[in-house]
Amino acid sequence: MRFLLVEDSLELARSVCDLLALDGHGVDHAATLAEAQDCLRAASYDLILLDIMLPDGDGRAFLQAQRRAGHDTPVIVMTARAAVSDRVDVLDSGADDYITKPFDFAELEARVRAVLRRRGGAAQTVRIYADLSFNPLTATVTIAGEARDLRNRELRLFEILLGAPDRIFSKDQLCDRLFSYAETVSDNAIEVYVGRLRKKLVGSAARIETVRGLGYKLTGG
Repeated sequence: MRFLLVEDSLELARSVCDLLALDGHGVDHAATLAEAQDCLRAASYDLILLDIMLPDGDGRAFLQAQRRAGHDTPVIVMTARAAVSDRVDVLDSGADDYITKPFDFAELEARVRAVLRRRGGAAQTVRIYADLSFNPLTATVTIAGEARDLRNRELRLFEILLGAPDRIFSKDQLCDRLFSYAETVSDNAIEVYVGRLRKKLVGSAARIETVRGLGYKLTGG
């Protein structure tokens, strides 16, 4: 998935970006609220990680403005303020969750997963499509009782396609969801990951279909 990290500490930002990239996410970093606004005008995000104290303003005011404008992208606020009143204020401003600095990266990963599950309305973790079952938490596709592990971006690509079966995604759309601005992406990167994912789906009725000139779609027909 594609995340926006709004954080003015470059050291922390690099660590968080590296962590999320290892999980296969694309992460864009903004050091100021102005940069964050530019990013939001240029791309769509699945999640925003938002610091409160930024060089050009208060992250809570930014969040409130986003909510008033009708933007419902999930937001996890990162704050050094641990008082109950501060946490209540953050949640009342429109945050989906918060994490107190300094934090353990394992906790951050867990909170990201929890917010994304709630965002998807996932009452159940495992999803069924055609003759396969998919568990995003274990990154496993099961076909006819055989478990097949998905690696990082194979997993993210499959989640995108499975989220809208029979919808055609162009290469540009998939690139926007899988990679950040900071990453150098080769012209055939999407083809490579589609090829790898197709190998994992061999034997299933579900398949990734190429729609010439348009892109790719997941179909179970």
